[in-house]
Amino acid sequence: MLDPSQIIVPLLNYSGQSLIENEEIFLEPHQLEHFSVEFSRSGFSRIIRELRKGSFDDLDWHRLAQLADQLSLTHGFSELLCVNHLAQHWQQVGMIPYPHQIKTAERVLKEMRGQAILADEVGLGKTIEAGIVLKEYLIRGLVKRVLILTPASLCWQWYQELAEKFQIYAGIQKSEWDWEHAEVLIASIDTAKLDPHASIIKNIPYDMVIIDEAHKLKNSKTKAWQLVNSLQKKYCLMLTATPIQNDLKELYNLITLLKPGQLGSYRSFKQKFMQDLRTPKNPGQLRKLLSEVLIRNRRGEGTVQFTKRHVYPIIVELAAPERALYDRITRLIKASSKSAFFQGNILPLITLQREVCSSFYAAGLTLQKIYEKYNLNPDAEILSLMNEAVNVRQNSKCDIIENLVSKIQDRVIIFTEYKASQEYIRWRLEKANYRTFAFDGSLSRNRKQWARYLFQKEGGILVSTESGGEGLNFQFCNHVINYDLPWNPMRLEQRIGRVHRLGQTKDVHIYNLVTKDTIEEYIMFLLHEKINMFEMVLGELDAILMHLKWDKSFETQLMHIFLKNQSKEDVHRELNRLGDEILKTRQEISRQQWDLF
Repeated sequence: MLDPSQIIVPLLNYSGQSLIENEEIFLEPHQLEHFSVEFSRSGFSRIIRELRKGSFDDLDWHRLAQLADQLSLTHGFSELLCVNHLAQHWQQVGMIPYPHQIKTAERVLKEMRGQAILADEVGLGKTIEAGIVLKEYLIRGLVKRVLILTPASLCWQWYQELAEKFQIYAGIQKSEWDWEHAEVLIASIDTAKLDPHASIIKNIPYDMVIIDEAHKLKNSKTKAWQLVNSLQKKYCLMLTATPIQNDLKELYNLITLLKPGQLGSYRSFKQKFMQDLRTPKNPGQLRKLLSEVLIRNRRGEGTVQFTKRHVYPIIVELAAPERALYDRITRLIKASSKSAFFQGNILPLITLQREVCSSFYAAGLTLQKIYEKYNLNPDAEILSLMNEAVNVRQNSKCDIIENLVSKIQDRVIIFTEYKASQEYIRWRLEKANYRTFAFDGSLSRNRKQWARYLFQKEGGILVSTESGGEGLNFQFCNHVINYDLPWNPMRLEQRIGRVHRLGQTKDVHIYNLVTKDTIEEYIMFLLHEKINMFEMVLGELDAILMHLKWDKSFETQLMHIFLKNQSKEDVHRELNRLGDEILKTRQEISRQQWDLF
C-alpha cells in the first residue's frame, strides 16, 4: 500500500499515458532534490527507445495533462473552475467579474441545475453571467452543442463577448448548413422561427440553449415561443431585464418555457396568483416559486456603480436662409398631410420633417425622391424648395460641432440618423483638419471592426448612423454628440448605451444639438424636461413603451400632435399629456417588479 508521505513522479506524454510499462516510481519528499532510481532492464530500454524516437513532450504538455486529470476528477460545483481557468486571460483583457455575477453563476449551477432566467436590471452584465455558466459547463465536459438565440442586431455583440472574454469561438448562423455543423452557434431568433430553419432545429439535441431578450417570448401563440418550446435541451438560460412587461400571463408563459409545471396550469395560476392581469395575489408564495428559477440583481451597493452621465442641451439658432427654408418646408408638410397624395401614409412627411432639422442636404434629397415618386408637375412648390435647399451654404449645427470638438480634444462619437448628413459632417470636419471615421449600415462586419479598432487606438471622430452603431460598444469613448435627435427615444437611449455601459471608467458627456423653434425643441422638452429620460436606467424606456401598447409608433404619435396643433402652446399641452402617460406607466412597472422580485 502506498505510503501517504511518498510522492509519485509520473512520466507522461501529452495524452497522459505512461512511458514506462509496469513501473512505479515512489520518492520520499527529501529525495526530490537529488535522486537516482534503478529500473528493470526492460523498463530502462523502453525509456531509451522512446527518447531516441523523440516520444516525449515538454513541460507545458505535462502540466496540461495534469490539469485534464484534475478536471476529470472534479465533481459538484463547490468551486467554479472557469474563474481560475480564465484568470490570466481576464487580466490581459482588463476584465474583472463582479461578485454578484459570480454568485449568480454559482446559484444557476448549484441550485437551478442550469435552468434559469437571468433577470438583472439592465447594465448589470447578464451576458457575462451567461458566459460564466456556459464556460463552466464546457470546461467540465457537460456541454458540447450550444444554441444562442438573440435579436439579429446582437449576434455580432454576442460573438465578441464570448470570444474576447471567455475564449469561446462560436459561429454566426448564415445558412441552413450551419445548424447541424456548428457546435456553438449564434443565430437570429427571427430567422430560427421560420421554416426550413425551424424544422431543422427541432431535430437537433442541444446541451444548452441561451435566449437573449427573452421577454419577446411573452406570447405563447407566436412562432418564436413555439420554437423554443419545441427545442430539445438539457440546460437553458433566458436573459431579460423585464420579465413582466404588460401582465402576469406573460410571466407565466416565460416560466413555462423554462420549466413546465413550475407554476401549475394557467387556470390554477390565475386562480391562485392573479387578482387581475397586472396585480399579483399571494405575492409571497409566488415570489418563492419564482426564486427557484429566476435571479434578479438590482443596481446599488454590492453590484455595479456606473459612472455619471452629464447631459448638455445646446440650442442652435438657425441662420436666416436656414430658417426661411425650414419654415417653407414645414408649411408644405402641414398642407400636404391633408392632400390625396399622402392620405393614410405620412411616413414620407415624417422623414422630411426630421431631415429638415438635420441638414438641408438630406432634406433636399428627400424632396427630390418625393418629386419623382409622385410625378409632380414642374410648377410644384417642391421643385422650388429643392433649388432653395441647394443654395443654402450655411449649416449652424456643423459650426457648433467644430467648436465643440476643438474644446473636447478627445475621442468623440457623432450620431446622425441620415447617411447624407453623415457625409456632410465628415466633409466639414475633414476640411477643418480633423480625422474622421465613417460608421454606417453599408459597412461589412469586418470593416466596422477595423474602423472601431482604429478609432480606439488612434483617436479621432467617429461619425455614425443609427444602423452603424448597432451591436458594437465603445466604452473607451466618453463623449457623444447627438447631431440630430431621433424621434423615437429608444434610439436615443441605444446611442448612449453604446458608450455608457459596463466597463466605462469615466463620466459620460452627452451633447444634444437642438434647433430653436423647431420640432426638435418640442422633442427635447418631452424627453429631457418632462420624463427626464436621460436619468432613466438603460432599457427602462423600452419596457415602458411596450407596456403602453399604442396602436401607433412613437414617431407617428409625435407627428400627429405636430400636425394637429398650430400653436406652440397647444403642442406643449399635448406633449405634457403624453409625458404624463409615460410617467404613470413607469410607476406601474416599477411597482410590479418590486412586488415579485
